[in-house]
Amino acid sequence: MTSPRQGIAFTLDGVDELTFARILRDVMSDAAFARPLQVQAQQPRPGSSARLTLAFLPQDRAAAVQATQRLKTVLLRYGVQIDSVHVPGEA
Repeated sequence: MTSPRQGIAFTLDGVDELTFARILRDVMSDAAFARPLQVQAQQPRPGSSARLTLAFLPQDRAAAVQATQRLKTVLLRYGVQIDSVHVPGEA
């Protein structure tokens, strides 16, 4: 039986489509986000913010936390303010 994936979700308020595409390009070319991690992306749409989720299996939690720090760096490069991050298992 496979363990369910968990995810660290980033909501990117105010990010336009071009900036989101640039962020996604940087993330997808960065080894910090390689397997066993999985990046799930939701483009910005009218009325909803862009979203990036770093999905991982429970045994890969340490790699996911490290990748989260790298993702914060990428987002700051584009001037994206990080308002909230949801990490499963943390209050």
